[in-house]
Amino acid sequence: MKRLHGVSLEQKRRLVTELPGPRSQELMERKLAAVAGGVGTTMPVFAARAGGGIVLDVDGNQLIDLGSGIAVTTVGATAPRVVAAVTEQVSAFTHTCFMVTPYDGYVAVAEALNRVTPGGHEKRSVLFNSGAEAVENAVKIARAYTGRNAVVVFDHAYHGRTNLTMAMTAKSMPYKHGFGPFAPEVYRAPLSYPFRDGGLDGRVAAARAIDQIEKQIGADTLAALVIEPIQGEGGFIEPAPGFLPALAAWCRANGVVFVADEVQTGFARTGHMFACDSEGVVPDLIVTAKGIAGGLPLSAVTGRAEIMNAPHSGGLGGTYGGNPLACAAALAAIETIEADGLTARAREIETLVKTRLHKIQAADGRLGDVRGRGAMLAVELVRDGSGEPDPRLARDISRYAHQRGVIVLTCGTYGNVLRFLPPLSISDELLDDAFDVLAAAFEETR
Repeated sequence: MKRLHGVSLEQKRRLVTELPGPRSQELMERKLAAVAGGVGTTMPVFAARAGGGIVLDVDGNQLIDLGSGIAVTTVGATAPRVVAAVTEQVSAFTHTCFMVTPYDGYVAVAEALNRVTPGGHEKRSVLFNSGAEAVENAVKIARAYTGRNAVVVFDHAYHGRTNLTMAMTAKSMPYKHGFGPFAPEVYRAPLSYPFRDGGLDGRVAAARAIDQIEKQIGADTLAALVIEPIQGEGGFIEPAPGFLPALAAWCRANGVVFVADEVQTGFARTGHMFACDSEGVVPDLIVTAKGIAGGLPLSAVTGRAEIMNAPHSGGLGGTYGGNPLACAAALAAIETIEADGLTARAREIETLVKTRLHKIQAADGRLGDVRGRGAMLAVELVRDGSGEPDPRLARDISRYAHQRGVIVLTCGTYGNVLRFLPPLSISDELLDDAFDVLAAAFEETR
């Protein structure tokens, strides 16, 4: 398969300075003097260009990208169709506000989302800016449709940083600590977490969650059940087979809106267009963002027409929602995924990366669990010979990789998970190089 990245960056890791280099250090000093302290960075290097599987920093270092801007640049940071579409649109107009004088790009994105999301039922879509904004609006839509208030989310969940989505997010530090009080009527249920619940059968785990929901909340008060089909920030936790279908069936039987938060899992990331597709789960509402627009800010809620049409006219919207530049980028990104066979490419990446990780795991008991699908993969690190989380090891491994020019992210409630989110435009050669570095990191830290 041809790897399209749209810029003339050599697809090779190269370090010409220690990291961070002098120009990045200067920019970091400016950042500390100008940007609010609450905005942290994973690596103290500043990007100059990016494409394929490479990020070029301001000092000329070429880093292998295993993060995709947290699953955003799925089609690449300079995908040719995206660059061309945005260039054409920016010369026409940058903004009119769809709620004032609408434009066809917004409608075309809604049509595309109605087509590619799970299920053949009649759908409607609405566009926003960020994943958190879309999650919050999905809850608004569910409440308008059901006339109920309560919302159920799950252990280890991450749904955003607005007040409501902080309430829905499980992890306190750094997302919630010191920012309360939070929105009410949000309740938490136990997740299927095969590595830490003894491999509990998915349907049994769903029955456990449903029993708690029925006893502690009651279906007749519940507007929506919101779940990530594979959890993101919570640790790339993949529920056992049968868990999601059982929850969806219970929601249908009880008039509860089943909301799939596919902000991180959507748009070919997991080897399907959407993670729900792997078990044939059809959500009532699906929330998308991140990989939707090749790096431009856009998000959406798509769902059953009768549910989406429940809010009154004017009840949904926002000044920048469905910005024309982002809409042009989204149409090009979806075209790229479909035309270039990127769902299949995600599955190729899964095979390569899991093979490397399983090989390391066979020789190192600190790799407790290798999991994930497509190009959304992770390893949970534990203290050797136990299941006790080891966040220090995750920090040490990621620091080793960063110093050698490999961008790796951590996540998880316990901070002990390394996550891998390469752009689907990355080459096998870069992946092999990156995991050579990671293999050396595990050797060095034994």
